[in-house]
Amino acid sequence: MSPPSSLLPLPVTSSTSPAILRSHCIVRARSLSPVCIHRTFFSIISVGNISFRVALDTGSSDLWVLSSACTTSSCKSPPKYPLYYPSPSFVSVNGNATTVNVSFADTTTASGFVAMETVQLAELSVPSQAFGLMNSSNVSFVDEISGIMGLGFPRLSTINSLAANSTPFFAHLAQHGQLGYPVFGVSLTRNASQGSLAFGAVDSSVVTNASSIDWNTVVPFEPFGSESNSSSYLQWAIRLSSVKVGATTLTPQPTYQQANSNHSIALVDIGASGIYGPYQDVERIFSLIDGSRIVDTSGQWAIPCDTNLTMTFTFNGQNYTLLPTDYLIGPVSTNLAECLSWPKASPPSSDGIDWQIGAAFLRTVYTIFSYGISRKEPPMIGFYALQPNNTTPLAPAALSAAFSSLSLTVPTNLPNYLLATPTYSTPPYAFNTSVPTSVVAQSDLATSTYAPLFSGIDNGADPGQKFNFSALPQVAPTPTLATLILTDSSGSLYTTTSEAPSQSVVLGEPPGYTSAGMIVSAPSMGFTVVVGFVCMLSALGMML
Repeated sequence: MSPPSSLLPLPVTSSTSPAILRSHCIVRARSLSPVCIHRTFFSIISVGNISFRVALDTGSSDLWVLSSACTTSSCKSPPKYPLYYPSPSFVSVNGNATTVNVSFADTTTASGFVAMETVQLAELSVPSQAFGLMNSSNVSFVDEISGIMGLGFPRLSTINSLAANSTPFFAHLAQHGQLGYPVFGVSLTRNASQGSLAFGAVDSSVVTNASSIDWNTVVPFEPFGSESNSSSYLQWAIRLSSVKVGATTLTPQPTYQQANSNHSIALVDIGASGIYGPYQDVERIFSLIDGSRIVDTSGQWAIPCDTNLTMTFTFNGQNYTLLPTDYLIGPVSTNLAECLSWPKASPPSSDGIDWQIGAAFLRTVYTIFSYGISRKEPPMIGFYALQPNNTTPLAPAALSAAFSSLSLTVPTNLPNYLLATPTYSTPPYAFNTSVPTSVVAQSDLATSTYAPLFSGIDNGADPGQKFNFSALPQVAPTPTLATLILTDSSGSLYTTTSEAPSQSVVLGEPPGYTSAGMIVSAPSMGFTVVVGFVCMLSALGMML
């Protein structure tokens, strides 16, 4: 029997919420009101047969959930792992004395201890999976989200450095051959009510022509100081070739030109709501849009809402064009002619990652994260374009009407004076540049029992021969509608369509166990996973 592939639906809900991982709240200065524009993708997983919603993130690698010992205000609402429950699959690590601390870009933190439990996502299960049980947190969650599942590389994992046998969840599946192929694919919806997360395959309902996937090699990073004597994979990061506004092309200016061979590095991050770039690039982008201006010291720009300029990002020679409906956030309540816009500028980061490519871009493509095969195949990121590059933007009147009808107005004030672009000192580069970064397929990627699908990616091979697309596993989503052909009382046939039934899941409680610690009688049932994401809006092809 071949390893399983799982396709999980991503139903859209609507919410305005504070950011949880790489926080992207728009922090206003002086007269501007605080506004947070955020989308969080979440999946329901089973931890020791207890169900939780966890936010999905490709910019981190650890799995952690809140525990019942957490009493901070941020822990009041979300379901929590019940420490009072004697789970038969719970494994203590160092007597629960191995402390884990995580911190995020918005200065929020969470802390707790490392433990092990059986973790299950759909039919994919890992016994004794290391994870964090957080006893203190000021990270704000909504929609009953209880933690975070990082989908990054083991080197990025804090927990992996603290305890033995603590490989992150997806890496464990790949290293033990539990997937049809060591990939996961993400579809962020535009016009449909659902997206999808596919483990071990790609979603065939979205990717209808796999030969049109364009692939990018993931960038390896040098060691931190004396961490090791070799480079390895750290982040889902690739090279950004150029950015074009209208007909004008800009070459990115990397913060650490010598360290990165004058290439700009971009993190592909499903945990980010928008697009973020360095000041030296973002300022040049908006200089090409008449009427644009920086409106706060956190790097937010506003532009005229009636712009019809496209914004094109080029990766590995392939262009991906964003329309104003993709990169505009929405009109400002005090001046409906001005719209907040992506990209937002960020201070320099010592890891040399200048760009962060989030949902504002990723909803225009289907994204495949290929983990790589030990000594055979490097990690890759594939983009499958969902809209042609020559798509015509909405006319200004139609765009304005859409903003109005969909209540996309951002409730904030803009300054009535010009702000100067902030300046920052560049921190020292974090990596040891004396170590080469010519890693191709290191030994701790997916098990070498997988047959590589890719060849000649960086060797000038004919595009049609770059990879064996027919061998890339594909899986179709389970229909969300059930169509029945019935016979009425007169014997006539008729067709009816209804929502397909789905099993409800109780969050944060063991089956048959109450918060008072008492066992109650409950029928046995299988575990059903639903996957979803929190977003601000999904309508007219716009998620702003």
